[in-house]
Amino acid sequence: MQFHIENMTCFGCARSVTKAIQSVDPTAVVKADPENRKIEVETSTGRAEIENVLADAGYPASREAA
Repeated sequence: MQFHIENMTCFGCARSVTKAIQSVDPTAVVKADPENRKIEVETSTGRAEIENVLADAGYPASREAA
């Protein structure tokens, strides 16, 4: 699944986003693109749970078209 994260502006932000997602799914694979403010996540966790954990971490996400 893909997300747009408007306030992910650097690789430090990308690490925080990855850590937040892996807090609910330690095996999740996160491919971050801070320059374009996008992430791609391979996980068995539902989209709503990922969106919630990102918002809690201060990185609200919107859905990115596939």
